[in-house]
Amino acid sequence: MNIQPLLEALDLQEDAAQALADDLRAQIEDLQTRLREAQTHLDHLTITRKTVTGLADRLPPSPPELPDHPDYPRILADFNRTAEPLRAKDVCEALGHELLPKYVEGTRAKLKRLVKLGILTEADTGNFARKQ
Repeated sequence: MNIQPLLEALDLQEDAAQALADDLRAQIEDLQTRLREAQTHLDHLTITRKTVTGLADRLPPSPPELPDHPDYPRILADFNRTAEPLRAKDVCEALGHELLPKYVEGTRAKLKRLVKLGILTEADTGNFARKQ
């Protein structure tokens, strides 16, 4: 019996198995490199998150959004021009509205809304001032 063909077949299988093992090792090394890079990126993101959340407490709060009505910026402009508290009638007059009860009450409602938003304060009943 001639075992030479069997040995040659084994050599071919060994070479193929060795090539596959070498290819898999190369893939493993590539994956390990990519894993280290991904882990480093994740570590940096974690550090960034800690830094940002630590700094967020030091940032001033963002101002609340004004309601979508043209009177609100004009009302705030009136309060920026004076340090004295203003009444709804004063603001209504500064806005150029007639001093009819419906306009005064509408202005008072806007002032109360600005108080709820934390932009104005109501020092005394009916007296509104810019929050310091």
